[in-house]
Amino acid sequence: MSAVSLLAQSLSVCLGRTQALAGVTLELRPGWTAIVGPNGAGKSTLLRALAGLQTLQAGRVLLNGVALTETSPRMQAAQMAWLSQQGETSGDLTVREVVHLGRLPHVGLWGSATSQDEVVVQNAMLQTECAAWQHRRLHELSGGERQRVWLARALAVDAPMLLLDEPTTHLDPPHQVALVRLLKRLAQQGRTVVSVLHDVSLALQADRLVVMKAGRITHEGPHDDPALHLELSAVFDDAVRVERLRERWIAVPVLDH
Repeated sequence: MSAVSLLAQSLSVCLGRTQALAGVTLELRPGWTAIVGPNGAGKSTLLRALAGLQTLQAGRVLLNGVALTETSPRMQAAQMAWLSQQGETSGDLTVREVVHLGRLPHVGLWGSATSQDEVVVQNAMLQTECAAWQHRRLHELSGGERQRVWLARALAVDAPMLLLDEPTTHLDPPHQVALVRLLKRLAQQGRTVVSVLHDVSLALQADRLVVMKAGRITHEGPHDDPALHLELSAVFDDAVRVERLRERWIAVPVLDH
């Protein structure tokens, strides 16, 4: 699988009277990048803009050097898999049928799935541990189970880039850990994984972090960067501090003020 490049240049977005993004420039590379920041920082808006789902007041996003506005929807869908914060919770599709939707960029609306498509779908369900109930209907599942199905659908695209908005939503601790391990494996395979995360300790397991506040990027760097750790404390008003625990960096709540 060939790597993709994604470059955001001077992105500005207004949501009503709010400046959600203010001149954001960001280059994404193979590996796992986590976007973090306080509520209202512009994290999800930035991710939607990267996916071509957000109207821009200024700036542009380039996919492999070509503006998204000049890239066909099918090509874009095959190159970038998308997971939103809130997936559809109704409908009578089975789990397997939902995951099969991830193959649409490759099969087309009227095409027939091949044996290879079936293998990709099965592997996606195995990776997210939802294969055991693949014949259940989506509306019969819990929030955490549905989240694993949406993750599987994103994986089934088999895209070189994944854009994931709060992928740990509704997941219990074991499945959060399983997801982190999965994202690490995908990054090691040469994919570009970009995730918005509220859990700073989980975000610190990524290769790189992008810190946002008030619609701007205030810092970006590797997860072990001391300057990054200081910036994380600053944007969260010193409510957390980053400490090393064995071989991992974690965010510790500061409760002694």
